[in-house]
Amino acid sequence: MEYNERLARFRQGHVNPFDRREIDSSTEGKDPPKHEVRSEIFSSESKTQSSDRAMDLGLAEDHFSRPVKKVIQGSFVASDVEQLKQAIAECKRLILELPEHSEKQKDTVIKLIHLRLKLQELKDPEEDEPNLQVLLEHRFSKEKSKSVKQMCDKCSTIIWGLIQTWYTCTGCYYRCHSKCMNLINKPCVRSKVSHQSEYELSICPEVGLDKQDYRCAECRTPISLRGVPNEARQCDYTGQYYCSSCHWNDTAIIPSRVIHNWEFEPRQVCRTSMRYLALMISRPVLKLKEINPLLFNFVEELVEIRKLRQDILLMKPYFITCKEAMEARLLLHLQDRQHFVENDDMYSLQDLIDTSSGRLSCSLTEIHTTFAKHIKLDCEKCQAKGFMCELCKEGDILFPFDNHTSVCHDCFAVFHRFVFEHIRYIAIYHLLYALLWGLGRDRFSSLNFVVTISY
Repeated sequence: MEYNERLARFRQGHVNPFDRREIDSSTEGKDPPKHEVRSEIFSSESKTQSSDRAMDLGLAEDHFSRPVKKVIQGSFVASDVEQLKQAIAECKRLILELPEHSEKQKDTVIKLIHLRLKLQELKDPEEDEPNLQVLLEHRFSKEKSKSVKQMCDKCSTIIWGLIQTWYTCTGCYYRCHSKCMNLINKPCVRSKVSHQSEYELSICPEVGLDKQDYRCAECRTPISLRGVPNEARQCDYTGQYYCSSCHWNDTAIIPSRVIHNWEFEPRQVCRTSMRYLALMISRPVLKLKEINPLLFNFVEELVEIRKLRQDILLMKPYFITCKEAMEARLLLHLQDRQHFVENDDMYSLQDLIDTSSGRLSCSLTEIHTTFAKHIKLDCEKCQAKGFMCELCKEGDILFPFDNHTSVCHDCFAVFHRFVFEHIRYIAIYHLLYALLWGLGRDRFSSLNFVVTISY
C-alpha cells in the first residue's frame, strides 16, 4: 500500500510539476514513514529537472498538435491551454531567477517565445479561408508571408504571420487579420484615386476640432488635444484631426507645400492620406503653368526639365516613323514617365521630388542624348528628315531640338537661331516702316528714329 502511494505521488510530480498542493487525504496529519524519506529527497533533487520539463512543455512534436476540441454541455475542454499558461508562467519565473545574459537564460527566453506562439495557435486555430475576398471595394488577397513586422490596420496590433491568417488589399495595401475582416468600415482608397484624381492644394486647411464635434474625422471616436479620452492627431494634408487608430504618425511629402513653397520636408499624415498620396505620387495631375507659373522663375531645375521635355516631344515624330526606332523601342526608356511623350506641362509629385534631388535631370539628359544620337548619327532615315536653313543656305543639317535653331510656328521650318532672329527684326522693321509711311513724313521721321534705335 505504501509503495502504491509513493508511486502515485511520483507520477503526479512528473505529469503535472506545477500542482503539488494535492496531497492524499489518507496521509494528512501523519509523519512520513522512514522509507518515504528517500522519495522526498528525490523530489527535492529533481526541481531543476521539473523546471526543464516545464520549459519543454508544449514543444514536443505531437504533445500539443492542433487540438481536437471536445464538446461537453456546450463548452470546450481547454486543458491544453491551461497547461501552456502554466508552462509560460514557469518560464517567466526561471528567466527572473537565472543569471542575466547567461546562455541558459537566453534558451529559456527562446522557449518562452515558442510557448506563446503555441498558445496563440491554440486560441486562434487556422481555418480554411478563401484566397481572395472583396469588401468595400477592397480586393483582399491572402498572404503567405511569415513576417512578423506587419501591423493590422484595423486593430493596430502585430500580425503574427507564423500562426495567423492575414490579408492585404491589392489596391491600397490595407492589411488586416482574417478575424478583423468583418469589422472593416473604411472603403478602398484606390476607388477615390480612380474617381477623384486631384490633390488638395491648400496648405493644411485646418477647420478646428469644434467643426468635427470633437470626434475623429474618420471613425468618429471622441478625441481631444489633452488626450482624454483619445489623443487628437492632425493630418497635415487634410488639416483634420484623427484618433491614434486612424493616425499612426506616418510621414509623407505634402503636394501643396511643394507647389507653393518648393518644400519637401515630410509631414505627419493619417493612414488614409498616406495611402492616397502613395497611390497618387506617380500620377501626372499637376499643371504648374496654371497652379503656380512663377515657380519657373525661381527654380532653375524646372526650366531645364521643361526644355528637355520639349525636345523629347520634337523627337517623338522621328521615332514613330522610323522602323529601326520602333524595333529598338526607344520610347520605352520613358515607360515610367509616359506623360513625358504626351505633353510638356503636366507633372507628377514624383517628378518634382526627383527634380529637387537632381535625379530627374540626370536620367532625362541621358535619355535625351540617346534619342539625339539615334536621329543624328545612327539612323540614316532620321538624318534624311533634317532641315537646311533656307535663309543662309549654309551650315550642317538642322533639327528642331538643336539648341542653336529656331522653328517657325506657321510652317514648322527650321532655321539658325541668330539668322532667324535677325530676319525677324528686319521684317518687323519693314512692317513698321510701311505702316508709318501712311502717317506722314513728319511723324514718320521721328518714329523712324525711335524704331531704328530700338532695333
